[in-house]
Amino acid sequence: MLDSGCCFGEARLSDPNFQDLMDFIDIYDLPDHDLSPYKCLVITGLIDQEFLYRHKEKIREFLDMRKVLVFGGNLFLDWLPGGSSFVPKTIRNHNDYDVSITKPHPIFEGVKTEDMTYNKGVAGFFARGHHPLPEGAEVLLNLPGGEPITYIDRHSTNGTILVHAGGDLFGYNSPVKSTGRIAFQLTQWVRDEYSQLQERGVQV
Repeated sequence: MLDSGCCFGEARLSDPNFQDLMDFIDIYDLPDHDLSPYKCLVITGLIDQEFLYRHKEKIREFLDMRKVLVFGGNLFLDWLPGGSSFVPKTIRNHNDYDVSITKPHPIFEGVKTEDMTYNKGVAGFFARGHHPLPEGAEVLLNLPGGEPITYIDRHSTNGTILVHAGGDLFGYNSPVKSTGRIAFQLTQWVRDEYSQLQERGVQV
């Protein structure tokens, strides 16, 4: 996971749920950091996107090694292959934030849509807009107008990109709600996806 250095990300660095799961790399060390040992690169919306834009070739090189990238946030610069700028949702009432499952997927298996839509009775925390899709993207979740809030892109690079137009999906690990399944299931999906990518590379 790229560490943004933002105060809002400090809790993640000390969270015991992540100590055996992730290494944390200071975003400003990225240009000289060897990413080859890692299966997946996790980037949150707190990151310095202007810095990433200046070093976007590092991101593409990682993905072209048949790796996985998980991004949760709002894109506003062209540093992510296949990515487009975030489009905010026009909101008329809280129902405009309702999350729907477009396609059943292991990441969201057993997760209730109402638990994604509402947090302590308030809607909108999970996603407040979308990113226009790259060609061939697989949409997992959407908003009522059909806006794709979570998608998988296996076409823009040799790797796999998961984009979520909200917060870091790895942060959904609380046992209190069904959304607590997301972090564990996402971790397993990343491992499975990486294995499939490497197998396809050997076949080629």
